[in-house]
Formats: sequence, structure tokens, C-alpha cells
Amino acid sequence: MYSRSVSATWDDSERNSLSEKIRARSNSGVRLDYYQRMVYKTILKYQDPVTGLFPGSCTPESKESWVRDNVYAILSVWALSLANRKNSDLDEDRAKSYELQQRCIKNMRSILTCLIKQADKVERFKKTQSPADSLHAKYGIRSLKTTVGDSEYGHLQLDAISLFILILAQMTASGVQIIYTLDEVAFIQNLVFYIEAAYRTPDYGVWERGDKTNHGQTELNSSSIGMSKAALEAINDLDLFGAKGGPASVIHCIPDETQKCSAVLQSMLPRESNSKEVDAALLGIIGYPAFAVEDADLLNLTRQTLVDKLQGRYGLRRFLRDGYRTSKEDSHRLHYQPWELKAFENIECEWPMFFCYLMLDAMFSGNTEMADEYWDALEEVVVRTDDGLKLLPEMYAVPQDKIDAEYLEPHSQDRVHIGRLPFLWGQSLYILCCLIKEGFVACGEIDPLCRRYVTEKKPDIVVQVVILAENDVVKEKARQNGIEIQTIQTARPVEVYPARVLSYIYGQLGKSWKLGLSGRPSHEVGTLSTSTLYQLHDRVIAFTPQFLDQEYFYLATDTNLLIDMFRTDISFLKSNWRMLGRPTVILEISERSFEEDGKLNPAFAATYRKCRTGYLHGARVMLGTLNEFLNTSCMYTLQFLGASTDSGKVKKSGEKDVRNYIDLLLLQKQAANKAQLPSSRSNKRDAPKRRLSRDLRSRAGSVVGIIRRTRSIQVDTTDPGMINIRSRQSSGDGLDQMGLPSPSGPPQPELFYSAPVDRPIFTQSPSVDEFPEVEVPELLDMLKQTESLGEQAEIIHYLYLTKGLNWDTRISSRGGSVRVTVADLVKELYDKSCQTKKWWLVRHSAGMLDKRVEDLARAVSDLLVHQKQITVGMPSDSEVTITRPLPPEELQTLIRGAYKKDNSTAMLTQELLMYLAMFVRTEPDLFHDLLRLRIGLIIQIMAAELARALKCKGPEASEYLLNLSPYEMKMLLHHILSGKEIGVREGDGAIGEENAVLTVAPLLQKNRRSGIARLRKSIQLSANENLMQIFNQGRLSTVNGLLSGTGDGGADGDSGSEDLPEKTGRWLRRRRLDGALNRLPKDFYPRIWRLLEKSQGLHVADMFLSPTLTNEMTPGELKFALHVENILSTVSQPEYRQLLLEALMVLTMLVEYEPKCTFTKPFYIKSLVRTAYQLFLTDQVAGNGDGTMCCAVELGGSDAQHDTARCGGAAGICLHFYDSAPSGRYGTMTYLCRAAAMELPMHIPTSSTDGQLECNVS
Repeated sequence: MYSRSVSATWDDSERNSLSEKIRARSNSGVRLDYYQRMVYKTILKYQDPVTGLFPGSCTPESKESWVRDNVYAILSVWALSLANRKNSDLDEDRAKSYELQQRCIKNMRSILTCLIKQADKVERFKKTQSPADSLHAKYGIRSLKTTVGDSEYGHLQLDAISLFILILAQMTASGVQIIYTLDEVAFIQNLVFYIEAAYRTPDYGVWERGDKTNHGQTELNSSSIGMSKAALEAINDLDLFGAKGGPASVIHCIPDETQKCSAVLQSMLPRESNSKEVDAALLGIIGYPAFAVEDADLLNLTRQTLVDKLQGRYGLRRFLRDGYRTSKEDSHRLHYQPWELKAFENIECEWPMFFCYLMLDAMFSGNTEMADEYWDALEEVVVRTDDGLKLLPEMYAVPQDKIDAEYLEPHSQDRVHIGRLPFLWGQSLYILCCLIKEGFVACGEIDPLCRRYVTEKKPDIVVQVVILAENDVVKEKARQNGIEIQTIQTARPVEVYPARVLSYIYGQLGKSWKLGLSGRPSHEVGTLSTSTLYQLHDRVIAFTPQFLDQEYFYLATDTNLLIDMFRTDISFLKSNWRMLGRPTVILEISERSFEEDGKLNPAFAATYRKCRTGYLHGARVMLGTLNEFLNTSCMYTLQFLGASTDSGKVKKSGEKDVRNYIDLLLLQKQAANKAQLPSSRSNKRDAPKRRLSRDLRSRAGSVVGIIRRTRSIQVDTTDPGMINIRSRQSSGDGLDQMGLPSPSGPPQPELFYSAPVDRPIFTQSPSVDEFPEVEVPELLDMLKQTESLGEQAEIIHYLYLTKGLNWDTRISSRGGSVRVTVADLVKELYDKSCQTKKWWLVRHSAGMLDKRVEDLARAVSDLLVHQKQITVGMPSDSEVTITRPLPPEELQTLIRGAYKKDNSTAMLTQELLMYLAMFVRTEPDLFHDLLRLRIGLIIQIMAAELARALKCKGPEASEYLLNLSPYEMKMLLHHILSGKEIGVREGDGAIGEENAVLTVAPLLQKNRRSGIARLRKSIQLSANENLMQIFNQGRLSTVNGLLSGTGDGGADGDSGSEDLPEKTGRWLRRRRLDGALNRLPKDFYPRIWRLLEKSQGLHVADMFLSPTLTNEMTPGELKFALHVENILSTVSQPEYRQLLLEALMVLTMLVEYEPKCTFTKPFYIKSLVRTAYQLFLTDQVAGNGDGTMCCAVELGGSDAQHDTARCGGAAGICLHFYDSAPSGRYGTMTYLCRAAAMELPMHIPTSSTDGQLECNVS
């Protein structure tokens, strides 16, 4: 017995000795034991033994725990468990790995418990996105309950919830099971819905303060959007039960929501938010743990911007002018006054943990040189303890006695560490760096989902296109046009349904009656979702794109617009498809796709021919059938429909509910409303229609023009082109008020106008609220008699205003005694106008039905998140500014309120918002110099451009505008945004609906139409000589030769060689367009910031730009840009606004190229413009220019001092001055330079030359 014992002991000793020898050779065991000790003494020492949560600070009295800090703190514990599992030599090592893993599970499950206790908040937040309904950011460390009230802290921190989901996905993928029940799966699914709207939800961000003044104002933060994008991508299609799971435990994310986050993130970087032009929190987005940026160039730009602006000797500053824990901060209050932010510049605390982010980024990307550089930097800032441990402090601050020296020479003074030691967040990342650097953990082990490869180049996408016929009749028509296709009903084995069926299916996700969760709140599904095939048990299902669905809005009734949207979707898929397999897009041909003669719509036919070539909009496409594409398409499973559970029993009702929903849609489609209104007896356009008798017309006089009297569109009455047109028309040129040839013979009085486009007649009548009472029975008799949609529209609109939609008309329905309300009549009117393409009536009746673009809220959000403010309503009347995303219902109510009773313009506004959102997604360059989009002003511009092209009066132009098809409306808007001029192609006699908006020619390239870019280049090339000569001499010598009021001898020089449609008035038009669009020169706001920094303030219009703004904001802050834009928006005349901008640019260029100049007192920009105008008038008188015909008089141009101009120019300035080119010998910029030399209160170096001076542009 003794010998066996001795033998056993000897065997153990030998084994231990061998193990020690192995460890001694590699030294891995010793180093791993060291990190084990470091984790226990610096991280796990503070973990609560009951809940597993970490406190906010490493002090015994700390009772609160933050979600974000806990997730970061547990990362090092997870990494160490992986290291022990991989390098385990003994059972003891495996036991350590297991215990560390269980600590991770305990921590993550406690966080889950904290969140799931607030499931009611998740449900409310999905609908409101309100900070009051958000999940709390911190909880009691023992109680797992909330510690402060909803409004007592900045709880809305989407990045923290997203980080929890991201690390949950990574740990689950590595084999750590954290989720145990299907109730928890449902809650995680709803957390996905909670964060998927991050791209349009302002929050308080990583630093829990929102705006950097910490006044509780939420902001849209790039760091939150990026972390949400990463979480959505990581958790998508992941089984939370791991290898033991099934369909019910899989999480599903809508790919379109992820793409929206990606697009907004890309548009914002490298900026963090409105008040923070750059933020170190972005390091966690461009690198570990999120890896959210796919564009390598943008990633490198963001990293370099962070390093250049924030990096110091001890770490990185969080953001510019961060006053937290600095010596200048007032510790008795949490917020800052805007004026004191300047005091924090260059003394912000530096956080060492950001070196860890940069080192991790370097190691994940394989940049060993940069990794070594930041490792050396970390070794300089860690604090070493007596027992050999290294602690990473929270931050380093400049001591009070070294503040002045640091101001004089940034980064020159030694700093001292302050705050928490160790700082668990940073300490955990430091340990993670150590484990990866020494090879204990590979990058792939802590990133099992391979997010680090996000910047890898993707293969070219081939978009599969399937064309299906609506029915057999359409199939036969397509065959006659040379297109052999299947019908939707015969596309077996694939079933095809509209997009709203997919929306209904996704709405079943995450439902849990026990937790009070209703599932996905949004009804929108995008192109990425409908381009995927879905498998449900043994069935394969495909969906048509949402823009083909006519149920929601009238845009789907315009074939040209549908084809344009289809082509845009193809281009979108080429750039944004990230899933396995190819995208498959279904294009449906319906009766609307054919002309009256049976030929296929030309745009449809051209697109089909393009698809057959294999390329469309730069994307590779392939035509085929659904059956042919089954093996190559992206296939996604919908097994969750038959496996959802709330009670522990699998229920099979999900698929049945979907089938019932589909059957209901088919019944609704078949049950068409019975016609109540008389229809035309012939489909021919020129066939006479049955109209009202004169007796009936005369007895219903107050209904005349009732629709037109709701219009709010106006065209500028001071446009010289319009004045010329009106004067020609008033002299008699054979045209009536609609621009149509005047009929021969004496005019006959009519109640309703029955032109080929069925337009109501427009007469001057009392307002809608003042018309006298009309006998309603007689109106209903008229309604039954007339076949003209224009006449029917007038009567129905009268009933709509006076009786309401629910009023029973007591009209006997055809086919039974069914109650017929005004709403039924309006619906039928809407359907008929859609069929006959009466677009003015389509928009008006859609407004009466209170229809809404299905993507209205998304469109507004897309514009807002691209930093574009929006105003709706007509200027100087009821203009309303939209500065934050709103729910669809609230947004629709706001638009209707802005236009009051003008239903047509309200619907047009929804259309334009939709088109603008399309442009900002596909052509963001159109908006680079626009900060505020004034929809009402844009509508007026569009009407004015039509009036110019059609040579008609303003009211008629507004009606032509409303009768443009949606596609033509979109193209007109695009031409205006892109600076092109429009023309009109005449159709076969019909003015309204057959007119197509065409591009005549680019008016001027962007850099030429402003003249500013060329002027700046000229100043640079001439080494400031000509500009300084102007400023020093103060006046030009007498101008030789005659002046042209158009300024065509100016900037361009070669302008005469251009074949422009109009020469006179083109610069006035350009200034009006740019002013109405709020278009600005490049880098305008940073230049204004530098101008304010060297001035005593600027008076712009009636507002004052204070130089103290430079103390409150940095040059790149969007807040500063918005402040300046608010002041410029007070100028109501767009052309005058542009003159003020030119004056400001002259001053900014002076400061930029002559930094020695100084301003001695505040300056009035208006005064500078008036002086320049005075010089212009003087030269006009001397040269007998065009201005002498109106405002330039022999009295030395004294009219320049008057508030009104004889020609009606805005702000009392002659139209010829507005119509002068910006640069050139007699350009407005030259006059402004001369005026600046005379007026500016400044001192500049002197140098003089003789001779005539000019502002050259080469």
C-alpha cells in the first residue's frame, strides 16, 4: 500500500515537473498566470458576487451599474477564458476557463434582466422614439432596478443597447449560451426593433450628454448609428440557442433598416454630431468592436481626422472643447455656458484608453508598426503598482499651475492622471491588447462573426430581373410587343405576392403577450427585402417591390415613374447588396403599361431592351424566369411563422394567419367599388362629353372655381421675363388665359371649363368660407348628369367642404340600396382620375382622402439625417420648419396645417419630399451646398420655370405644374436642383398631361454660375495684387466704353459663345434659384467663422452675427452653420440674399489672403451692398448703360439710397444689378471689392499701382 502511494505521488510529481518544464520553455503559462492575476485584481475584484455586475466606480459606496461599462469590462474576462481554454495544460486551467466563462454569462444575463424588466418601455419606444420611453442606462447593482427617474438622466443611449446586442452575438457565436428561453428570444428580437431606427433617432450618445454644453439636448450621433448598424448585422440570422436551437430561436433583422444606418453613417463621418465635429468615440465604430465602416477610404479619413485633431501625448481628447474634469470647469454645475467653451480649448483631458482602440485597430488590420507605436504610448501612461500590475487611469489633466503655459504651447506640459484607477472600461481594453499582442488570443477568436473583414472588396453583383404579366390579357399584349413572359398566377413553383404581405409577415416577429410586446412596428419593406426569395416549409415565395403597390399612393399609377424607380432600384442593389446569393427583382406589367394603341410604354420598352443587353444603369442584369433563378437567388427562411411560441407549445397558426391575410387581399382586389359617377361614353380623347345645361350652370354659380380658390402657389411678379410675357399677352396675341388658342366667336359663359384636360374654370370669386349656400339636391342632379371629371370634381369638392366625407348623399347605388357617402364619391373620383391621368385631379382628390406617401416619414428622416433642414408651407405665410424626425401621422398633420385648405399643394409637398429623399440617397452631390430645403419656395420656383418655358401667366403655370405627371414632376425638380434649364415638348394637342419636361442645356456649371470659385483662383494666382490694389485705391478710374446691364462682359468672357436660350435675365434667374434653394459656396460656414474671429461682429440684414460665436462653437460644427443659416433665412428676397452672400465672400477672401488686416468695429453688410450698388449706378450713368432706363439717373445715382427701385427690384436695388455677372470688370464682386475698400473699418498693408483696376478672372 505504501509503495503504491509512493508510486502515485511520484507519478504526480513527475507530471507536474514535466508541465513546469513545458511552461518554462514557452513562458506562456507564467505570462497567462500573470494576466489571470491582473484580471482578478483589476476587473473581477469589483464584480458583484450576487448579480455579477460591475459598479460605475471602484469604490465601496458605488451602488450603480452602467450597461456600456459592464459590457466593455467583461470583454477581458471573456478573452481570458478563451486564452485559458486554448492554452490549458492542466485540469486547473480548464476549470479557470469555465469559471471565467460563467462570470461572463452571469454578467450578461444580469444586464438582460435589467432590460427585460423594462419591456413596456421597449414597446412604447418602438412607436415614439421619445427619450422618456427609452431604456435606462444605469441600474442598481444589487436590485437590478432603475435608480433615477426617466427625466432625471440622459438615458437614451442607443450605442449602449447596440453594444450589448453586438457582444451577445459575438459570445453566442463563440459557443457561449446566454439566452435560455423563447421569452428572452422575443425580447432580444424587440431590442432589434428598438435600435433599428437609430439612423433617425437623436440620443445622448456615448458621453451621456447629447449637445456638448450638456443642457439635455439630444443629437444624432455617428457613434450610435455605427454601433446599431454593427449590432443589426451581427445578430441577423443568429440562433441564440446555438447548436441546440431551432427556427423559433433565430433573430431576424430587416436588411433595409441596416442599410439606412449604413447610408446615414457614411454621410456623417468623420463628424460625430451637430455640436461635435469630431469625437474619439468613433474609434469604436471604425475598428473593434463594431467594424461598422465599409468604405476603406472613409475609414482612413475618419481615423486620420481623429488623430490629427484629438491625439496628445497621454491619449485622445473625447472631443474639441471638452471641459470635463479640467481645471477651468465649474464642478458645482453639470452644464456649461456656451461662452465658456473657448476656455477649454487645448486643455481638454486626454483619455489613455483610446490608445487601446487604436492599437486594437492596428492589430486587427495587421499593421504591426502602428501597433508597436501605440503599445509604446500605452507603456508611458500606465500606472505600475508595487506588486507589478499595470493600471490604466481614466484620464490625464493639465495641473492648475500649468494652464497658461499649455495655452501658449499645446501638448508641452506634463499632465497628471485623475479619475478612476483602474478605469474598468479602459483596463479591460488594455488587457485585451496584451492578450492579443502576446498571442494568447487571436483576433478571430474575439470576432467569430468576422466583422473585421467588412472593408474587403465585394464581388460584382448580378441583378436577376423577372418580368411577369398581371393576367393573361396583359400577357397576350406583351407577346404582341415581342415579350414572352409568364403571368403572376403561373410563375410556379414560386408564389408571388405584393410587398405588403411581406410587411405583414415581418410584423409577426417578436410578438409576446406575456411581455406585452407587439412585434415589428413599421409597415415598410425596402428593395433589399423584396429582392430576396423566401422559403416557408415546402413553399417558395417572392414579393414585388413596394413601389408597385397602388394601395397606398398614386405614384404607382405613373408608368414612367415606376420605370424610373425600377432603374434606380437596380443601381441601388448594385451598390448595397451584401447577402449571399443574387438579388431577384420582379417587374410587373399591367394594363397601364400599354398605350392606347396597344404598344408598350416607350420607357418600359427601352428598359426591357437595356436588360436584354445585360447592363442597366451600370449594373449587370440577367433576364429570366423565377424557376430559372431558384438556384442562384438569395433564399431566406420564414420558418419562424410556424414555430413561434408564447406558452411553451408550438403553434401552427402563423402560416394560417398569413394565408388568411393573402386571401383577404385577393378579395379586396376583386371587390371593386361600384361606379356612382357618370362615365364618358367614349374612350377617345376628342369625343364630346355630356355636360351641364346652361340653366343648371347658372343656378350653381358659387361652385365656379371652388378648387382653384384653394390654391396657394404664387409666381414672382417682379420677374422681368414674366413682365415681358404679360405685356405681350395683354396686347392681344390670340391666346386665352390657359395658353390655348382663343376660340372664335363671342365668348359663352360657362360654369365648368371642359378643356381637353378637364380643368375647372378659374374666376375671381370669394374665398371658400364666403360662398353662398347652394341647393344641394340640384348639385347632386348635376353630378348625375355630367360626364366631365372637372365638373364632377367641383361639385364633390363643394360637398366635401360643406358636408364632410361621411355625409350620406342618398344617391341610389347601382346594384343595390347601399349607403353612398361623399367619401365614396371622392374615392371613385380618385380612381377615375388615376385611370385617365388627370394629375391635377389625382392630387386634389388624394388630398381630400387624406392619403399619405407610404415612405413619407422615412423620406423626411433621410433628408434630416443628411443634415438638411426642411420647411413646408408657403413663404411669409405659414412656413413651418421640421428639425427632427416625426411619426408619419404627425408629419402629415403638420403638412396639411401648413397649406390649410390647399389639398393639391399639400399632396405635391409629399411628392417633392419623396423625390428629394431619392436624390439625397442616389445623388448626394446635388445637396452638398444646401443646408435648408424650403419646399414652398421650391414649388414657386418650379411654377416660375414652367411659366418661363410655356410663356404663360403665373396662375396658369401653377395649374400646369399641378397637372405634370409624377415622373415629369421629379425630372423638373432634378433640373432645378442641378442648375439646368427646362423646355417643354408639345404632345398631340394636349397641353397638360402630354407635356414632357426636358433639359435644354446646362445653364452654367456650378463653379461658373457663382463666379466665386474662379475669383478665388484668380486672387491666388495674382498673389493678392489686384484685390489689394482695389482696396488701397478705393475707387476705379473712369470706365471707358459702354456698360451692359447683363454683365456679359464679365467673369466668363466666353459667355457669348454659349448657345443659351436666354441672355437677358439669366443672372437674375440664377441668383433667384440659388437664393431660393439656399445654395452656398464651398466651405462657406468655416470661412464665416474665421471672419468672425477677426472681426467685431457682422450685421446681416436685421440680425447680428456676434464674434462670441467663435467662443461657443468650432468652425466645423453644424450648430454654427445652422445659426448662420437662420440669420440668412430672415432675408425674404432670394436674389438679395445672394448679393449678401457675395459680400460676405469678399470679406472672407480678404481675411483669408491678407491675415494681417484687422476690423476695428462691427460692420453692416447691407451698407457694403448699398455702396457697391451706388458705384454700379454711377458707372451706368457714365457709360449710358441699361440701368439708365430705370434706376440710374443723372443725379449721381441717388436712387441707390431709396428703399424702392423704379424697376421693382428687391430691397430697392435695380434689376440690372441683380442681372450682372458676379465677377469680371463690371461684375457685382468687383463693385463689392471697391465698396469694401471704401467702407470697411480695418487696416491692411499698403501698396499702390497706377492705372485702371479690375477683378480679373482668367
